[in-house]
Amino acid sequence: MSVRDTFAPTNLRRVVAASMAGTVVEWYEFFLYGTAATLVFNKVFFKSGGSELDGILAAFITYAVGFAARPLGGVVFGHYGDKYGRKKLLQFSLVLVGASTFLMGCLPTYGQVGYLAPTLLVILRFVQGFAVGGEWGGAVLLVAEHSPSRSRGFWASWPQAGVPMGNLLATIVLLTLTTTQSDAAFLSWGWRVAFWLSAVVVLIGYYIRTKISDAPIFKQAQQEAEQLKKTSLSVVEVLKRYPRGVFTAMGLRFGENVVYYLVVTFSITYLKTQVHADTKNILWWLLIAHAVHFGAVPLAGRLSDRFGRRPVYFVGALAAGTWGFFAFPMMDSRNYVLIIGAIIIGLIFHALMYAGQPALMAEMFPTRMRYSGVSLGYQVTSIVAGSLAPIIAVRLLEDYRSSVPIAWYLAASAFITLIAVVAAKETKGIALEDIDRADAAYTENLPAGAAAVAK
Repeated sequence: MSVRDTFAPTNLRRVVAASMAGTVVEWYEFFLYGTAATLVFNKVFFKSGGSELDGILAAFITYAVGFAARPLGGVVFGHYGDKYGRKKLLQFSLVLVGASTFLMGCLPTYGQVGYLAPTLLVILRFVQGFAVGGEWGGAVLLVAEHSPSRSRGFWASWPQAGVPMGNLLATIVLLTLTTTQSDAAFLSWGWRVAFWLSAVVVLIGYYIRTKISDAPIFKQAQQEAEQLKKTSLSVVEVLKRYPRGVFTAMGLRFGENVVYYLVVTFSITYLKTQVHADTKNILWWLLIAHAVHFGAVPLAGRLSDRFGRRPVYFVGALAAGTWGFFAFPMMDSRNYVLIIGAIIIGLIFHALMYAGQPALMAEMFPTRMRYSGVSLGYQVTSIVAGSLAPIIAVRLLEDYRSSVPIAWYLAASAFITLIAVVAAKETKGIALEDIDRADAAYTENLPAGAAAVAK
C-alpha cells in the first residue's frame, strides 16, 4: 500500500488548500490581464488605429508574450523543482507573479511616455508568464504526489479548479470597479486598483504555502538522487527517456488550451465588437460561467477516477470541437440566457479535459523528473495554442466577418487532442511508486555509460 493511501484526509485537504491558494492568485492575475487586454489596454497602452479590432489585436500580441515565457518558466522551475522541491519553487513563483502584476498597475500610459508604455508592459508580461509557467507543474504535483492512487483524479483536479476561482475573483473585482465608477474613471485609474489588489492575495497565498511540505515520495526520490550525485538537466533527460509522454501531453493540451481562451478571452472581444454588449453585462455572464466551471472541474476529476482518464478526456475533446458552430450563433441572438448558456457549455466541455490533466500527466513520468515532464508538456503547447487562439480568432473575424472560420479552427485544434487521447495510455489507479520502480528497472538494464547518464 502506498504512503498516500493512508494519508490523513485533513492533511490532504491542507495540501489542496495550499496548492489552490497559489493557483487562485496566479490565475486571478493572468485572467485580469486577459480581460484588461480587451477592455482597457487597447486604449491605454497602444496608439489608436483605424479599427477597434486593431487595438485589441495589439493588446493580444502582448498577451501572447506571457505564453511565450511560460515554457521557459516551466523548464527552469521544473529543473530546480525536481532538484530542490515543489514547495520552495512555488513560493518563489507566487512572489514573482505578484510583483509583476502589481507593477502593471503602476505603469504610465501611451499618452504619457509613448512607446515606452507598451515596452514596459511587455517586460512585466514576460515576467508574469515566466512565473505562471513554473507555478502549474509544482501546484498540481504537490497534490498528485500526496493523493491516494484510487482518487488522484479528484484530488489533483482541485488546483485546476483554482483557475476558475481566480477568474471568478478577478471578474468580481472588475465588476465592482466598473459598477461603482464611470467608464471614464475606470479607464483613467480604476482598472489599476484591480492590479494593486493582487498584493493582498499574494500575501495570503504565500502564508498558506508555508504550512505544507513536499510529499514523501518526492523526498525519497530526492535522497536517492543525492546519493547518486545526479547532475543531469532533468528537462533534457525527460526528453531522452520519455519523449512519447512529453509529446502526448502537448497534444492533450492543444485543443483544451484553444477552447479555453476562445471561451473566456475571445468571447469578450466578440461580445463587445459584434454583439455590442455592455461591459458590465459581459462581466456578469462570465461571473456565472466561472462559478459553474469551478463546480464542474472536481466533478470531472471524480469521473476520471471512475471511468478512466481517456474516456472522459475524449468526450470533452469531441464536444469542444463542436462548440464554435453553435456558441457564436447563440451569442448573436443577443439573448442573455443563450449567451450565458454558450459560455457555460464551453467551460463544461473544457472541464472534462482540464480536470484529468494533472493526474494523467503526473502518471506519465517518474518522480525524479515529473516536474520537468509535466511542465514541458503543458507549457510549450501554450505558445502555439492558448497564446495564438485570441489572435487567430480576431484575425479570422477581421478577414471573414464571420464566426464560421473560427469554429473550424477550434474543431481542428480539438481533433489534434483527440489523436493524443487515442495515443495516450490509460493510467487510472496506477501507483506512482510502480512508475518509479519501472523507471529504475529500465535504468539498471541500460549499458553502464547510458545508465550513468539516465541517473
